[in-house]
Amino acid sequence: MRKTIVYILLSTFLFSSMEIALKMAGASFNAIQLNFLRFGLGALILWPLAHMSLKKNHLKVSKKAWGLFGLTGFVCVIVSMTLFQLAVETAKASTVAVVFSCNPVFALIFSYLLLHEKLSRSNLIAVLISVIGLLVIIDPLHLSNPIGLSLAVGSAITFGLYSIITRYGSLKYGFSGVTMTFFTFLTGTAELAVLMAMTHLPMIASALGNVAALHDFVQIPFFAGIAPSNLALLAYIGIGVTGGGFAFYFLAMENSDVSTASLVFFIKPALAPVLAMLILSEQITLPVIIGIVIILLGSLATLLGDRVASVASDLFKRNKQEEAAKEARIQEVTEKPVSGLQKHFNDDEEEL
Repeated sequence: MRKTIVYILLSTFLFSSMEIALKMAGASFNAIQLNFLRFGLGALILWPLAHMSLKKNHLKVSKKAWGLFGLTGFVCVIVSMTLFQLAVETAKASTVAVVFSCNPVFALIFSYLLLHEKLSRSNLIAVLISVIGLLVIIDPLHLSNPIGLSLAVGSAITFGLYSIITRYGSLKYGFSGVTMTFFTFLTGTAELAVLMAMTHLPMIASALGNVAALHDFVQIPFFAGIAPSNLALLAYIGIGVTGGGFAFYFLAMENSDVSTASLVFFIKPALAPVLAMLILSEQITLPVIIGIVIILLGSLATLLGDRVASVASDLFKRNKQEEAAKEARIQEVTEKPVSGLQKHFNDDEEEL
């Protein structure tokens, strides 16, 4: 249990500081370049855990599985995390952190729409509460940064979609969470490298350069800008946050259960704004505070709902086992006299 607590605390701190570190690094690196570097480093950190998981479960990666990883890499690394990084650079780190923490809500919606999973009452309540919290934070009637918030919401939605695709792949191929995440990072980084290389082609670079909003996507650098002054920050983002954060999260899950490990995402919406205020001197407005409280209540509804459902399921199974044991004892008691009587008749027949 002590190990689990340590894993959860480490994962929570790393994930809660993610937006802050990425905002600081955004001054030195291109948004796409930063994704390429951090997910490449993250894949290196997760590789040993994924290798052990495959070996332990006697699994191999088939061609169809590679196709799935190509999809998860595209949705997660290229789409969701690009939107996320652009949101961090455009909006407050604290706001992006809170909005992105709502991605499990969108995952629940996608699980209902795509996997046809039933939404429990607690999950439905959590979705409604979290949406209300999001609306309070966004404050549609007084939008000061619609682009940044839109990017953050888009990132949360697509990450929720990625989570459901990952769940489907895990169920179909039997891969663990760490294995799915490793191959997602690996393929996503490779796909991103191809797209980055394409921006160096004269025809594509010229087309992107003609659109003012796309200037940052012209000739995206791979390793330019890496210097001794930002090397520690880059290592923290790639090795610590992206690799270590997920590694500790999966280790917590292996040593406990999904519900306990999910405490990481329950604490993040509250801790991330505090860290942003202390490190980046970001001001937390009253609507954001109210929205955070509402979203935490939504997370609590999910957490308690899952735990209650788990306890109820255990009690139901225990009652079934006790009933089966009682029936077995009753049957044993009723059969014994019959067996004795049959033996008595057999003895009488032998005497005759």
